[in-house]
Amino acid sequence: MFENLTDRLNAAFKKLKGHGKLTEKNIEAGLKDVRLALLEADVHYKVVKDFIAAVMERAIGQEVLGSLTPGQQVVKIVNEELARLMGSRHEGLCLTGNQPAVVMLVGLHGSGKTTTAGKLAKFLMSQHQRPYLVPADPYRPAAIEQLQKIGDQVGAEVFPATQDIDPVDICRKALHAARKNNFDTLLIDTAGRLHVDEALMAELSRIKEAVRPSDILLVADAMTGQDAVNIAKAFNDALDIGGVILTKMEGDARGGAAISIKAITSKPIKFIGVGEKLDALEHFHPDRMASRILGMGDILSLIEKAQMSIDEKKARELEKKLRRNQFTLEDFRDQMTQIRKMGSLEELLAMIPGMGKLKQLKQLKVDDRELVHITAIIDSMTVKERRSHNIINASRRKRIAKGSGTSVQEVNQLLKNYVQVHKMIKKLNKGGLRPFGRGMSPF
Repeated sequence: MFENLTDRLNAAFKKLKGHGKLTEKNIEAGLKDVRLALLEADVHYKVVKDFIAAVMERAIGQEVLGSLTPGQQVVKIVNEELARLMGSRHEGLCLTGNQPAVVMLVGLHGSGKTTTAGKLAKFLMSQHQRPYLVPADPYRPAAIEQLQKIGDQVGAEVFPATQDIDPVDICRKALHAARKNNFDTLLIDTAGRLHVDEALMAELSRIKEAVRPSDILLVADAMTGQDAVNIAKAFNDALDIGGVILTKMEGDARGGAAISIKAITSKPIKFIGVGEKLDALEHFHPDRMASRILGMGDILSLIEKAQMSIDEKKARELEKKLRRNQFTLEDFRDQMTQIRKMGSLEELLAMIPGMGKLKQLKQLKVDDRELVHITAIIDSMTVKERRSHNIINASRRKRIAKGSGTSVQEVNQLLKNYVQVHKMIKKLNKGGLRPFGRGMSPF
C-alpha cells in the first residue's frame, strides 16, 4: 500500500534530515520534492497546492527553525497535516434514525459494491447486529445470485429479489420484510453503470426517496486514482453521500484517491477494502494512514487485528504451556492459523514501525501458501508425532510428506524451524519468560 509514494517521501525527508540546521531555502527545496511526490501519486493538484502551503507556513516558524532536530520537526508537521487533510479522525457508519437503519451502497461497475456489501454485513454481525442484504441490481447478470452466495458465506440473510422487479420496489419490499423480521440494518447493493449517467442518478435518487437511508456510501476503486475522486464528486453532487469505501487499497501503490477525496468532496473515507476475503475490511483512520504513508507503520491497527483474531482463552493456555516448556507442534500449527486470520504476512510486517523502510522487507516476498503447507504437514502427523517431534525419523518424514502433498525437504524445514522456536522459548524461560530484555524493544 502506497509503496511508491512512501519511497519518494522518505527520499525527500532524508535530504531535509541531512542538514544540521534548516533554512527557509532548505525547507522550500525539500517541500518541492514532497510536492512532486504527491503529484506523481495522482493527488489532486489543488489539494497538493493547499497542503504544501499549510506545511510551509508552519515549517518556516520557530517550531522548526528553533528546533534541535529541524528535519524531524518537518516530518512531524507533514504527518499532522496529512492526517488533517484526510479527515483527522475516524468516522463510522451512521445508523441513526428509524429502525431498521438503511445503508445504500452506490458506485460504478467493477468497484466492488457486492463484495463490499458482504464485508459490511460480516462487520455488523461482529458488532452483534442483524443485517439484511438487499440485491437491488436486477440488470447485471447473476448479480442477485452473487449476493446470495456471499450472504451464505458470511451467514447473513438476503432478500429474495427477482430480476423482473423494479429496483425501487425491491427496496420498499425489503424494508417492509426487515421491519417484520426484526433486522436492525438494511444493506442495499444498488446497480452500477460503466460511467456516471443521468439514468443511474435518477434511479438512485428514487431509491433514496423511497427508503430514506441513514447513510449512503460510495464504493470506489482506489487504484483508479484521480478518477475515483471525480466519481466521488459526481455522486456527492447528485446524492449527498455520507462517506466513501475505498476498495483494492492493498494494490494501490500511489495513494492519490485516499489523500484527495476528503479535501475535494468534504466527505470522509469510512472504510477501506484491503483484500478479496470477506473479512478484509478496515476502518479508515486518517492519522494511522498518514503514518503508513510516511513509512512509520500502524501499530494500533496491528493490535486491533490481533485482538479480533486471537482467542484469549487459547492465548492463556499457550502462556501456561510456554512457562512449562510444553510448546508442541500442535501449538505451532495453531499459532500459524491465528496469523493467517490476521491477514497477509507482508501487510502485517508493514504495520510494524520501521519495518516498511527496510530494504530486506521490500525484497522479501512472503508466500502465504507456506502457512497452508505448514498446517497440512502438521495435520498429516499422528498425535504422538505432534507432541514429541523427536520420534519423527526418515520413514515417518516420507509418510508425512506424502500425506500432506509436500516434499521431504519441506517437512525437514518445518521441523528445523520448530526446533529453533523451541530453543528460543527455553532461553526465554530461563530468563523468567521476558520476551524482551532490559533496554530492548519489540520493534
